[in-house]
Amino acid sequence: MSVREFAERGADLQLVGIQKRFPGFTAIEELDLTIPAGSFFALLGPSGCGKTTTLRLVAGLEEPTRGRILIGGTDVTDTKSHERPVNTVFQSYALFPHMTVIENVAFGLKRRRIGDALGKAHEALRLVELDHLAQRRPQQLSGGQQQRVALARAIVNRPALLLLDEPLGALDLKLRRQMQLELKTIQEEVGLTFLHVTHDQEEAMTMADTVAVMNKGAIEQMGAPAELYELPRTVFVANFLGQSNLFTGEVVDTTSTALTVDAGGTRIVVPTARAQRHRGTVAVGVRPEKVTLHTHEPAGSADRNVVGPGRVLDVSFSGVSTQYLVDLGALGTVLVFAQNVGFGPVAALGSEVWVSWEIMHGFGLDDVPGEAGRFPADDSTTSIAAQRRDSLVSELEEG
Repeated sequence: MSVREFAERGADLQLVGIQKRFPGFTAIEELDLTIPAGSFFALLGPSGCGKTTTLRLVAGLEEPTRGRILIGGTDVTDTKSHERPVNTVFQSYALFPHMTVIENVAFGLKRRRIGDALGKAHEALRLVELDHLAQRRPQQLSGGQQQRVALARAIVNRPALLLLDEPLGALDLKLRRQMQLELKTIQEEVGLTFLHVTHDQEEAMTMADTVAVMNKGAIEQMGAPAELYELPRTVFVANFLGQSNLFTGEVVDTTSTALTVDAGGTRIVVPTARAQRHRGTVAVGVRPEKVTLHTHEPAGSADRNVVGPGRVLDVSFSGVSTQYLVDLGALGTVLVFAQNVGFGPVAALGSEVWVSWEIMHGFGLDDVPGEAGRFPADDSTTSIAAQRRDSLVSELEEG
């Protein structure tokens, strides 16, 4: 089984107008999504945002309330789970403890009575660099090795789409980072379409070509990892994908290149092209690692925002950087990540400091902290009960 044969099985995924409602709440509001064939796509979000429900819909483990699911252009909305060209790798791995590694990988092929099941299983194990452990049992393997066996078992079935449901969550930090790189390498080699569901921001940004940040049943923003990090569009994305310093105020001046916001009596300038709103009350921000800490007031500059004086509330050493929390009075608190290029902290707890950052590093959001959510809770189950009744009636009539 060659890499070329794997690559030819990749297919695009389309979700068209997907809605999923459960008794008492809406898990997915209105989801339209296209994932190109052969890409590594990450669906990122907190618990309860709808990402796992989306994965279960694609796998055929749940039925959508409304909408269509297409894989490689074929509508599989009403297709049973085992009939879809999809495989899933779960966090638990779900390996058979009484079988050897090679028997685990070949199990699905033998059930489907596919020829040369053991040969294909060995090829999949070579792909994940574990063929030398083919005769061991799962309990004799490390967590990372078990994860790779689960991946080989999923790939050997040549699915058009591979679903990864928090597959690295059970691993320790060092091994998880190693497996992130290995997963990306394997995906590039086999050419399959990977849909990775995770709440781990670093994991999504390390592996995925495209990341979709999901919140309350809908996608807030989608794009390349660097694009989402450098230019978030909403408060949720700015705070969920890394950390952000956000300031809210009124736009007091706008030009073709920059807009000025009065935030608590302090004027902050951001590039017009990097702002979603250009009038009224807006939220602007900057990432903590873009901010510079000063122990003396810096000279004013046309290309930098300078704010202060403030007082250091907390100093936290984290190895590669020191994190400072600075109280700026009416402007609120600011987080600063200072790289540890010297010895010891730049400023001590309680010190008077100023902060600055280049104007080009700022961004403006499309909403402000505290704005109402996307949709209210669905407390009524009447319509859902009616839908289920109609569905049962239809099934009885067909029978």
